[in-house]
Amino acid sequence: MEKPFAITLDPGSSLSNRTGSWRTFRPVYVDRLPPCNATCPAGENIQHWLYHAEEGDYRGAWDEIMRNNPMPAIMGRACYHTCENACNRNNLDATVGIHAVERFLGDLAIEKGWFVKVDAPPTGKNVMVIGSGPGGLSAAYHLTLLGHKAAIFEAMPHAGGMMRYGIPRYRLPIKVLDAEISRIEAMGVPIYLNTRVSDLKATMKERGFHAAFVSVGAWAPKRQDVTNDGSVKVAYAIDILRSIEEGGMPAEIGKRVVIVGGGNVAIDAARTAVRLGAEEVIIAYRRTRERMPAHQFEIHEALEEGVKLHTLRRVNECKEGYIILDKMVLDDTGWPVPTGQLEYLEADTIVMALGQDVDAPFLDHVSGVEKKEGNLLINDHMMTGADGIFAGGDMVPSDRTMTTAVGHGKKAARNIDAWLRGETYQPPKKHPVATFESLNTWYYEDAPPTVQPQLDIIRRQSGFAEVLGNLDEANALFEARRCLSCGNCFECDNCYSICPDNAITKLGPGRRFSFKYDYCKGCSLCVKECPCGAILTITEST
Repeated sequence: MEKPFAITLDPGSSLSNRTGSWRTFRPVYVDRLPPCNATCPAGENIQHWLYHAEEGDYRGAWDEIMRNNPMPAIMGRACYHTCENACNRNNLDATVGIHAVERFLGDLAIEKGWFVKVDAPPTGKNVMVIGSGPGGLSAAYHLTLLGHKAAIFEAMPHAGGMMRYGIPRYRLPIKVLDAEISRIEAMGVPIYLNTRVSDLKATMKERGFHAAFVSVGAWAPKRQDVTNDGSVKVAYAIDILRSIEEGGMPAEIGKRVVIVGGGNVAIDAARTAVRLGAEEVIIAYRRTRERMPAHQFEIHEALEEGVKLHTLRRVNECKEGYIILDKMVLDDTGWPVPTGQLEYLEADTIVMALGQDVDAPFLDHVSGVEKKEGNLLINDHMMTGADGIFAGGDMVPSDRTMTTAVGHGKKAARNIDAWLRGETYQPPKKHPVATFESLNTWYYEDAPPTVQPQLDIIRRQSGFAEVLGNLDEANALFEARRCLSCGNCFECDNCYSICPDNAITKLGPGRRFSFKYDYCKGCSLCVKECPCGAILTITEST
């Protein structure tokens, strides 16, 4: 019986030329986790669907996305694409435009009418989903694929949750949102609109639900007491965004608007104020721009549209038509402290964008459900302290993003499925992440990223038309082909061609290669020539 092997990443080991019958040093094919995959909150196999896309197999690419994320056209627009921040291509020229290719595939699926087939036999189990936002839709989708009957209960008149009522149309058009929700409904998922749940346990019992997933989003704006003599109107960012989608217009915000906050909702409120006709829009934030929780590309787009940014400012009071701000500086620890100096901003409206809380009174009297700092407490399997009641999205401690909620819905569905079968879900182990240092990048040519078309500034400032445009097929193909296939063999044949000992066997398309160790002398050329870092050398443990 052979001894176990220990991995070493040093292809220049002194054990070279000792393979063959000695078996003390050998190359092996490995799979590593691409950094884009590792950072995707929805758990998409990004590298795999990009591989299909670069081959022109768009349906195959879309099918691969749909294994994990049922809303690629939405995600390609409104996701904050943390995958691109992690992309190893950043160290060569610029990240792969993953979100742009995903959007292209999602829009193509809507255009072609692609649908998802449910093959799983019915389990006879019914699951109640509360909330039709990204978490609830994702959970219902994945539960349906597993053979369960999922039904969504939504308090609002339209489905989509914060995707509909919190994301402005210049980022996410309603027709795209409706198309991807309709696809989930077509799979057999009913959505009961205008249906507010008041007693969770009673409703579950009355309607025969065996489990529940709760993901209602954060709708209640956080409030800050500011001394105000009534000369400046006070509004809340989430209320303004919601009122526009509900078909009306918010109360008159005036010509001069000050937004207080530094998150993405603050940016959305500022850009919306511009589109509502405000002549001067200022964001006042208590820390520096670098510490703003809003994504930098969102801040950049807001500044392009004329929004002004006043950092290191804290609201003092509103008086005689002015918002009075304390000027701040950073102390030795980097914490903002007041200077005693004041700044006066003439304003018609102050818009508070300080975050939102979850309001879910239907859970207040459910035995076992616990809260801490406004969040529901769940275990590693996403179940609350109440048996059979699971939760995700904004309701639980996590990043409050749309993509995180989608991932929660998928994870909850898998845990609910296991729980309904009397089992415990065990996620598969993950490979080590493929670092940039593990790649041999001299094979890759410079390929500047494709730039999405953008609406001109005047049209951006005067309406809610979508700001970013779609890639055409040629650009989408080019962008997909910029992927480095980090850590996973894509059958480039480099190892096969470079081996001086004919020690590598081609196994056929899609099956990659194998080593014939009786011929291999351990020169490590295959390791050095593998562009994606999919070959390691191992030595026998001593």
